[in-house]
Amino acid sequence: MYRLDSIVRYSEVDTGRNMRVSAILDLLQDSCIFQSEEVGVGVDYLKENHRAWVLSSWQVVIKRYPKMGEKLTAFTWPYNFKSFMGYRNFKIEDEKGEVIAYANSIWVFLDTQKGRPVKAAEDVISRYPLEPAFEMTCADRKLQLREDMQEQEKIRIQRFHIDTNQHVNNSKYVMMAEEYLPEGFKVGELRAEYKKAAVLMDTIYPKVAINEHQVIVSLENEEGSPYAIVEFLEDTK
Repeated sequence: MYRLDSIVRYSEVDTGRNMRVSAILDLLQDSCIFQSEEVGVGVDYLKENHRAWVLSSWQVVIKRYPKMGEKLTAFTWPYNFKSFMGYRNFKIEDEKGEVIAYANSIWVFLDTQKGRPVKAAEDVISRYPLEPAFEMTCADRKLQLREDMQEQEKIRIQRFHIDTNQHVNNSKYVMMAEEYLPEGFKVGELRAEYKKAAVLMDTIYPKVAINEHQVIVSLENEEGSPYAIVEFLEDTK
C-alpha cells in the first residue's frame, strides 16, 4: 500500500475553507502517480514505451471535508488486474487515522500509438503488489443520462486543462462539472465515467440535470457524444 502525506493548501479550498471535490481527486490521482514513479513504471517509462493508464471511472465517497491546513494521508493500492483493466482503491485518513474519504477506480492500459487498449505487460503489473479490495458498495461504472438534460454554455479547452498525456486531465472534467452544483449542495458521493479524451482547443458542450439530491453533468462534443459524465449525489446528513 502506497501512502502520500499531504496538507490541505489554500489553493485547494472553497470559500468556506473546505477542500474542493476536484482537489480531493487530485490528491488521489497524485498518490497513484507517485506509486508508479516509486516502482519504476511512471510517466517517463510509459512515454518511452508508448503506453498510458487511462482512467475509465471513479466512485468517490466523501464522509467529511477536510479544512485548510489539515494534515492528511492518502493511501492507494491495486486489488486486481484483468487483461487491459486495472482496479484500484484509495482512502484518505486524517491525523487521527479516521477514514474521511474512499474510492474505487477502474483504469485501462492503452497503446498510445494505436489509441487502443492492450493487455498490461507482466513487467508492469508485477511491480504493484495486490491487496484486498476496500470494503465498500461498488456502483456500476456506467452512468445513465436523464431525459431532462439542459444545454449550457460551451467550454473551450485551454492549456491549463491538459496533462502529460496531452489530453484533459481527469479532475479537470470534475472541476468543470462542479460549476453547475446549486448553492449549498454538499457532495457526499461522486461518480465519473470517462468515454473519450478531449484535447487542446476542443469545445465541450455541457448538458446538466438537477434533481433534489442529484446533479448529473454530461460534457459532450458538438455531435452530442460525451467525453465524460459526472454524477454528484448530495450528502443529506
